Amino acid sequence: MIGGPGRSEDGLKFAWPGSLEGDMLIFGLRVCFRTIGHGEFHCQRCGGDRQYRHRVGRRWFHIFYIPVVRLDKAGEHLQCTTCGGRYRTGVLAVPTAAQMEAALPAGTLAAATCMLLAGDPASGPARRRAVDAVRSAGLAGYDESALEEDLVQSAVTGGDIAAPLNALAAQLAVPAREWFLADVVRIGLADGQLTDDERLAARQVAANLGLTAAHAYGVITMTEEGATAE
Repeated sequence: MIGGPGRSEDGLKFAWPGSLEGDMLIFGLRVCFRTIGHGEFHCQRCGGDRQYRHRVGRRWFHIFYIPVVRLDKAGEHLQCTTCGGRYRTGVLAVPTAAQMEAALPAGTLAAATCMLLAGDPASGPARRRAVDAVRSAGLAGYDESALEEDLVQSAVTGGDIAAPLNALAAQLAVPAREWFLADVVRIGLADGQLTDDERLAARQVAANLGLTAAHAYGVITMTEEGATAE
């Protein structure tokens, strides 16, 4: 956070007063801000999702507090419209509560359909495992018919798994990413040993979660060994 509420809308005033002999002419430097955008972010001061204004500043030479000569830029910030707190734009990297709530089911669905399409998408055990995974991720009403629609759509469009898994990875610690990958591997193991294509799909999921190839190999192998022991 770079400032608090209560700053004037037209910016900060810098002390450089001057006067001409016999006249009341006041001059100096002033920073004026203007709003260039709006959005939603997680406000640390409010402790929740709030609307923000994206503001950029520029220094001006002023006479009698009227800006007359535009000078250099003076930075930018996000200002919470609720508490007035000001933040650097990097705060947008912190996901909002709504984004966090949507990331897990979206990522799970993308990974589950990727694994099913790499193996046998008609396999009953694998489909049931996939549906259970998506339901556990937050989509309680998800069922076989919804899965079928998602499989058809993914097969036609190619199924982009990078975006949803990258968004999910930003919110998960490494142990949670390992657990997630293992659960995806179990979908492929639901109807037997992993095929080469299913193993490749698991590695693609791991890469988009930010896990190294060696790390992914360890998780996949341990999950396979665990399934064999059951």
